Amino acid sequence: MATTDRAGAEDRTAGRQARAPQPPAKAKKKVSLYAEYQKVYPRRIRGTFRSLKTAAAVLLLGFYFVAPFLRWGRGPGAPDQAILIDMPGRRAYFFSIEIWPQEVYYLTGLLILAAVGLFFVTALFGRIWCGFACWQTVWTDWFLGVERWFEGDRNERRRLDGSAWSGPKLARKLGKWATWFVISLATGIAFTLYFGDAYETLAAIFTGRAGVATYSFIAIIGGSAFVLAGWAREQVCIYMCPWPRLQGAMFDEDSYIVSYESWRGEPRAPARPGQSFEGRGHCVDCRMCVQVCPTGIDIREGTQLACIGCALCIDACNGVMDRFGLPRGLIRYDSERNIGARSQGRETRFTAVRPRTIIYAVVLLLVGAIMLYSLLNRSTTELSVLHDRAPLWVAMSDGSIRNGYTVKLLNMVREPRSFDLRVEGVEGAELAAVGVDGGGDSLALPVDPDTVGTYRVFVTAPPEAVAGERIDMWFAITDAASGETRRVENVFAGPAR
Repeated sequence: MATTDRAGAEDRTAGRQARAPQPPAKAKKKVSLYAEYQKVYPRRIRGTFRSLKTAAAVLLLGFYFVAPFLRWGRGPGAPDQAILIDMPGRRAYFFSIEIWPQEVYYLTGLLILAAVGLFFVTALFGRIWCGFACWQTVWTDWFLGVERWFEGDRNERRRLDGSAWSGPKLARKLGKWATWFVISLATGIAFTLYFGDAYETLAAIFTGRAGVATYSFIAIIGGSAFVLAGWAREQVCIYMCPWPRLQGAMFDEDSYIVSYESWRGEPRAPARPGQSFEGRGHCVDCRMCVQVCPTGIDIREGTQLACIGCALCIDACNGVMDRFGLPRGLIRYDSERNIGARSQGRETRFTAVRPRTIIYAVVLLLVGAIMLYSLLNRSTTELSVLHDRAPLWVAMSDGSIRNGYTVKLLNMVREPRSFDLRVEGVEGAELAAVGVDGGGDSLALPVDPDTVGTYRVFVTAPPEAVAGERIDMWFAITDAASGETRRVENVFAGPAR
């Protein structure tokens, strides 16, 4: 009985505990898979590599904005803009080179040359393209210069961003954004000038006469510059650009990259000018290399995906070494092999000739030679012939068989030309063309300058010459002035035997 009462009491206690409000369970700590964004505030620096970056930026930006206005005489009726992609005329011009739509393989060749050239340069000098010539680097440098002009250098910009909004802060921010907008607008406008006469297009843009496509491209290119160079900056290089993921395959121990000589710099510790460096490394842990880095990395941690090879950390470190009276080059452009050799007191050298650079050089020379040969020997005439599909053939009242063709003659010179058209492979064939006088075993077809002449041509063969459903034949054209001849293969269709 006592046992039963005790059991009932325990049940009632358990019931009260179940009905009583329970303390909340301790929440599990969420682990974020993404690092919080830390804005990078690069510090202004002076030095050799900073001067090289500035010179490269001036040259590249100057070419981008000035090139559409360069003139190049091509004769009467031809556009005189040196670099032009004429979309309505389906033509591309680069000084004396004129590319037609059917010659798009030249674009393929240029892309191959650009890619292999980038591989070659990377194998020799690391990410020199990213650090000095990439458009993201060039425009970001420009936008960052504007930011410094309005908001000051690194520490002042950090204080400004951390302060409460006020009239002076808003004025500085608005001034910066307005300047960014003007640069972005100019960038978008300059891009459109490559697709039409620069002077006419510029006038049309500012008078509201340009088309929707023009203003759309200005918005797309200008907006991209504003967002990527003004706001995204190093995020483009670290997360958006695929090249950092590929560069590792291009490097080897002889590639010159931005490197920290840990054998000389460690163990690092703060120091004062005049202090002895006996028994310690030359790195004074000033973090100047981190402060000037446009991607905010610490090069002392080794080669990293985010390092764009701009070498500004070299300028910063060399300045610090000068103040302490220490040898320059604690951070330097060098190869892993040379750094290892220097740590052991051995001689260093630049090894340019090695298997991968030889392969890249051979591919560059081969593709370049093929393109050059093709350009120097390309024909100024193209012939294409399309057989009618319905009907394939027509039986004439005299028993002869007639086939219809669409013949296109491309005249790639700026002079009218006349071509003599003949057929080969069909005995006794006679030709006639709509809108062309005469006929017989040949036709004289005129073609206007710099255009495609299209003709409807009929080939009629006697019944004894048609031996089956398909006869191989050739169309041949001969330039009446130069005697140049081109031939294309086709077929003559007839009834089944």
